[in-house]
Amino acid sequence: MPGGDAREAARTVTGSLETLPYLPELPARGPGADMIGRTAGLLVEVYAHVEPSGWRISDRPGRDTRRARSWMGEDLDALEEFTQDYEGHLKVSAVGPWTLAAALELRNGEAALSDPGACRDLTASLAEGLRAHLADVRRRVPGARPVLQLDEPSLTAVLQGRIKSASGYRTHRAVDRAVVEGALRDLVAVAGEADAPVIVHSCAPEVPFALLRRAGVSGISFDFGLLTERDEEAVGEAVEGGTTLLAGVVPGVDGPLSDPAGSVMGVRTLWRRLGLAPGTLAESVVVTPSCGLAGASPAYARAVLAHCVRAARSLADNPE
Repeated sequence: MPGGDAREAARTVTGSLETLPYLPELPARGPGADMIGRTAGLLVEVYAHVEPSGWRISDRPGRDTRRARSWMGEDLDALEEFTQDYEGHLKVSAVGPWTLAAALELRNGEAALSDPGACRDLTASLAEGLRAHLADVRRRVPGARPVLQLDEPSLTAVLQGRIKSASGYRTHRAVDRAVVEGALRDLVAVAGEADAPVIVHSCAPEVPFALLRRAGVSGISFDFGLLTERDEEAVGEAVEGGTTLLAGVVPGVDGPLSDPAGSVMGVRTLWRRLGLAPGTLAESVVVTPSCGLAGASPAYARAVLAHCVRAARSLADNPE
């Protein structure tokens, strides 16, 4: 979300979304509130600090780690305030293990992705951190059923060997698909201990739908505008297998919004092309922005959330 006021963001989200409110992220506050820093603050016995090139693993917690944890606490306090007596799904987000490994630097400046042992350690640390985070959310909002979203915008690049080295002159070797799948499956298992379904979000092209389904995720969040014909069969198989699709159909940056029914016209068209029953639309699809709203104005962000609700209602009321 845009801005830096945790209470205002929590008020906006909980006031706009009755069935799937979420813990807002406010990266405009600076390092530690950004996607990587925020998740680094959740890690257990792994610490990170900011370098000019990005986040780098540290020997001990420092100012940047303390700042990230402080902001997370502020965000959770605000969410708790505006979810009194709430019962239902509540989404929290963290960076997934592979985007984290691609972004966090080792002490030599190379991405943790370059070291299989470091990748395993990061996954284990993230698992412990998420276990504690989900328990904290359950304690603060007793009626909530947490939903864990793992943000993996670099996942496809990791699988295809397109993550650049520190020098920029070469790329890191592609990670074996079984290894990628195994790490994600480990986090799905940890979330399962808290009865929390897992969504994987990627706003990059070529989302690996089949791999994510094999890893056991309950939902896949993606930019609908980046789907190609090659993706359609995998999308159909996901729907038939019971995977929820979080379809990013509403632009995440300021601009004119179409009518709600127009925003989901492409989803209806895809359903017909795949031969899926229109009646399954409302239970299979969640309408979302195409990606995060941090680059939007506060007024546009509020308008988008309301627009998504109306578009989802349009799908439910008029599936065909």
